[in-house]
Amino acid sequence: RLCELLDNAGRGWRKLAELAGAEKRFRCSVEELEMCSLKVLEPRGSPTQCLLQLLAERDCTLRYLLGCLERMGHEQACRVLSSAVQDVIRITVQPESQVVAEGTQVSLNCCATGPPGLVYQWFCGRQEVPGATSPELVIDTATPAGQWYICRVNCGATFTFSRWAHVQVEKSSPSSASGYCPSMAGLQILRQPRPCRLAEGDTLVLECRAIGNPPPQYQWFRNRRPMEGAQAPQFQVKLVTTAERGSYSCHVFNLFHEVWSQEVDVEIGEGPRQTSVTPHLLCSQESPHGCTSRCVPSVATPPSPILAATDKVALLIGNMHYLYHKQLQAPIVDVHALGALLCQLNFKVVSLLDLRKAEMQMAVNEFLLLLDKGVYAGLLYYAGHGYENFGNSFMVPIDAPSAYTSEHCLCVQQVLQEMQQRRTGLNIFLLDMCRKRNLNDDIIPQVGALEVTANIVFGYATCADAEAYELSQDELSNGIFVTFLKRWLLEDEKITVLLDKVAEDMGTLEITRGRQALELRSNLSERRALTDPIRPPGQDESSARNLQWAKAHVLPESQHLCFDCGVTIQLGFAAEFSNIMIIYTRVVAAPKDITKCEARLTDIPEELDVDLKCTNKESPEELGSPLAPVWSLGCPSCCLYSRICGLQKLQQELAFTVCLQYRYQGMDDFVEERQRVNVGRPLIAKLNLQ
Repeated sequence: RLCELLDNAGRGWRKLAELAGAEKRFRCSVEELEMCSLKVLEPRGSPTQCLLQLLAERDCTLRYLLGCLERMGHEQACRVLSSAVQDVIRITVQPESQVVAEGTQVSLNCCATGPPGLVYQWFCGRQEVPGATSPELVIDTATPAGQWYICRVNCGATFTFSRWAHVQVEKSSPSSASGYCPSMAGLQILRQPRPCRLAEGDTLVLECRAIGNPPPQYQWFRNRRPMEGAQAPQFQVKLVTTAERGSYSCHVFNLFHEVWSQEVDVEIGEGPRQTSVTPHLLCSQESPHGCTSRCVPSVATPPSPILAATDKVALLIGNMHYLYHKQLQAPIVDVHALGALLCQLNFKVVSLLDLRKAEMQMAVNEFLLLLDKGVYAGLLYYAGHGYENFGNSFMVPIDAPSAYTSEHCLCVQQVLQEMQQRRTGLNIFLLDMCRKRNLNDDIIPQVGALEVTANIVFGYATCADAEAYELSQDELSNGIFVTFLKRWLLEDEKITVLLDKVAEDMGTLEITRGRQALELRSNLSERRALTDPIRPPGQDESSARNLQWAKAHVLPESQHLCFDCGVTIQLGFAAEFSNIMIIYTRVVAAPKDITKCEARLTDIPEELDVDLKCTNKESPEELGSPLAPVWSLGCPSCCLYSRICGLQKLQQELAFTVCLQYRYQGMDDFVEERQRVNVGRPLIAKLNLQ
């Protein structure tokens, strides 16, 4: 109804956008307003609906929207919206999770605003709590079992739920409270961290639990220095290396008190010395003497075998043009640079830009089809927005909402688990993204246990709870990580040694010192390198992989179109990425009585990302792509160029119209002829990622 009222009115959606933009977070950019206005060209498009979607993703409330309509003086629109606002129930105070001592009482609170006569009902799990019908719930914690609580607020048939709150009950004992200082009344440590001895590749878990009022906060220290991103009761590091050895302690504090846990030692060494285990599973190739005498039967060291891959495959994803988040510049340049270098190392490379959640998942699924036993698969490079929660890394697709969670993103550890099932020889993850904590996401994903394969390498562009930056250089913009990575990528070095050199180089950059530093995590036990040769296991397996890879790289063949007026047009194609194609048209023959003619593309499928301002341009540079100097080398001169993005969205074969406009000698008016062209499913569209 609002769309009908605001789409075409003088006091319409543009005025609404102007008034809503008075608050900075609701302000729409020029590009976003243009996107809204272009909706009128769609059969059922609505600029107002597009604007409302933008405001909704930025958490604009109905009350704020109603206030904007009132300032517009649009009484009819106000009446439509005010009836909806009156029925809205909003939680203003959410219940908080707590850790309490056994035998004490705890209070949970939930407050809401809305129409008169709000009714509260508390639940423990799925069961109603009898008599718990007020905003405050008082719980007797006589039993040590932890429980989850939630509150429902309703008025008639309209209702909403609060967040879940977990009440964990701890038993207090003299041993568990050994770090408790009597002078710090109101804050007590119930569970102390314990010393441990681990092998490289194990998971380090330290835990410190406390109770207090206000609720306690935590900060972990290693060697008496605070650790970034370690502000939870449980501190966990997966795939530990010797870099994690040291003395650990936890600083527990609240608004009024503070207390320190006991300091414990974490030792990282070789694996457990079980003589029944094969020697190469116990120690790395660089340290064979860490095994027992039974593992090393003779003094002579056997020659190292020449390592080879059955194939080498890489998936490169760069997300730039986010719908609801800051736009990025570097991924297009970084993905292209990395792809070109990996091709020199005989990698099969699939490079994709600007993927939505479903498209990212399908791209990973197709990537997995290229993998098999012994394949150096796993080069997965991702550049874009990201975050890290509870030790898991998440890649953010371009359609993620403003308050995204793990539900809207791809978990890197889940991808690794699927790669392990393919029995790959080397799994490399290069994650060029931020690793800040996502405060909107409190869900711990259940990834499952990873296999012990000693072939995993993680190269993070930055440390935990830190950001990754872009480096502007003239027209091109590189990420800091790839700026230094491409210097070393072709070196014949073990991949971990190569990344160490990249880390050293990054440390020399003054502008990011103290803000961004490469982090390497690895359990690689052999000297695996990106330069290792390829030795296919069998013709059938190799051919199947080659066919699957080739599907994503086949361009339509160049063709000539003959028009009734006697003009012949060449239609040519070039690939910028696996999902971005350049189409160019060129006049190759024309009758003498035709003085001017040109061929333009029209009627391009709506599902593709085609900017009308970047079609039918007289020079490659006008397309707005920083890579134009690269792909235009193979294109003829005197052409009109169009850039077609998002080929993974193609739902059917790519068909468009070539519109020829020409003028005869001595005439002022142009004549027009059209031909419909179908070029099938080019590049990544062949894989049907939809």
